[in-house]
Amino acid sequence: NEQYEMPPMPAGARDGIIKGLYRFKPAGSEAKARAQLVGSGAILNEVVRAQAMLAKYGVAADVWSATSYNELYRDAHRVERWNLLHPTEKPRVPYVTECLGSAPGVVVAASDYLKSQPDMLARWIGKPMVTLGTDGFGRSEDRASLRNFFEVNDRYVAAATLAALHREGQIGADVVRQAFKELEIDPDKVNPAHA
Repeated sequence: NEQYEMPPMPAGARDGIIKGLYRFKPAGSEAKARAQLVGSGAILNEVVRAQAMLAKYGVAADVWSATSYNELYRDAHRVERWNLLHPTEKPRVPYVTECLGSAPGVVVAASDYLKSQPDMLARWIGKPMVTLGTDGFGRSEDRASLRNFFEVNDRYVAAATLAALHREGQIGADVVRQAFKELEIDPDKVNPAHA
């Protein structure tokens, strides 16, 4: 267990908390490059720090708290079933699609669970989603080392976001190269899932 101060519940977040996802911290500024960062559990703190890092590189990112990937998954399947059985009625939209489907920019989800947790929502987001998780076997003495090993800390969330934005043509290669250097991202680091 990790001890950290629980932030106050944002206004209007109660329903989202129960449904499994809510906007925890909107982007602090406007920028051409946009991103949606999703964090769960203790990794949410890493995602919030990544939001601040990304602002330095001209990226405005909203931070979302995923309180239950399983509830989001169940909701999406309930909606799909309802739509299947009511083909002549206006289709319903899964809650995760409402939240992230039309949100601007790339989606990056970081979790201290396996990548399969956030991955199970990808089909309902309607755009590419990068997932970071703790696949593999970690050998670390403390949390900071473990999160670095599994590439789920603030630096890797920022790096994954910048890489995704570059692939989408939102930012230039020079920005990504400079950021990777400053964030001390080693592109040749051993894949933690195979270490």
